Amino acid sequence: MSGKVDFGFESVDEHDKARRVAGVFDSVATRYDLMNDLMSGGLHRLWKHFTIDRSGVKPGDRVLDVAGGTGDLARAFCERVGPEGRVLLTDINGAMLQLGRDRLLDEGLRVDAVRCDAEHLPFPDGSFDCVSVAFGLRNMTHKDVALREMFRVLRPGGRLLVLEFSRVWAPLAPAYSLYTLKVLPLLGRLVAGDSASYRYLGESIARHPDQDTLAAMMRTVGFERVEYFNLTAGVVALHRGYRL
Repeated sequence: MSGKVDFGFESVDEHDKARRVAGVFDSVATRYDLMNDLMSGGLHRLWKHFTIDRSGVKPGDRVLDVAGGTGDLARAFCERVGPEGRVLLTDINGAMLQLGRDRLLDEGLRVDAVRCDAEHLPFPDGSFDCVSVAFGLRNMTHKDVALREMFRVLRPGGRLLVLEFSRVWAPLAPAYSLYTLKVLPLLGRLVAGDSASYRYLGESIARHPDQDTLAAMMRTVGFERVEYFNLTAGVVALHRGYRL
């Protein structure tokens, strides 16, 4: 008998969440990058740059970018690992993955693209030096299962980077809640013709675990030296943990 999980502010059957999330990203795929720039005022580029700088990735490394969407992190990792390294881009959503893969190929970058569920990664234990997931963890049905899988595919000494919306500085919380729950759906309707998908995205931000809770989840599945960096007053946090 299946349980119930959050889909934004709704409670849905756990087996139905992945399908509904897929519908959201099928709908927003072609406007995803434009909406990211509009929603964040371009700050998502700085957040991702910070993530790459904290990754410790070096030439020859093997990197797995989970829920990598249109490939921003994968592109930057390609520059870090060089021709002797390898970057794999994965996403559960075919439309997003195709956009990312095609863009990277058009830029002459060698990236393998694999469509897969982060809760069931099709890679052997200890395959990667670094695993990243940017703005994808909050959409996963069982976050603990996905984190455990990411831990499994890391080699000893490897690290996980989780870049995700988080709990904003308390004095800003009312204004931020107004923005995510009211302004985002309006932007979605005006720019992408889809208010419902962006209403879900705003609600999923509100439902996502705060910084300390996510850090505790990472430690529970085995990560050590877990730390997080608050960015833009906690609008976003980068969590980093190691498999030692």
